[in-house]
Amino acid sequence: MNVFRKATMSLPAVIIAVIAIVLLITGGFIQSLNFLLWVGVVLLIIAVIAFLLRSIRGRR
Repeated sequence: MNVFRKATMSLPAVIIAVIAIVLLITGGFIQSLNFLLWVGVVLLIIAVIAFLLRSIRGRR
């Protein structure tokens, strides 16, 4: 009976630990995707500026 009580006491702790690990991994993944999104936006702006400069210089 004592072993069963220890197993049931540790089961919620294991479930909470697994949920915490999944949330940590997901949070890190979302942060890196957010960073890559901003890098993509900056690269897109640089590409648009370069395209405009080429088209303006090409018309002269």
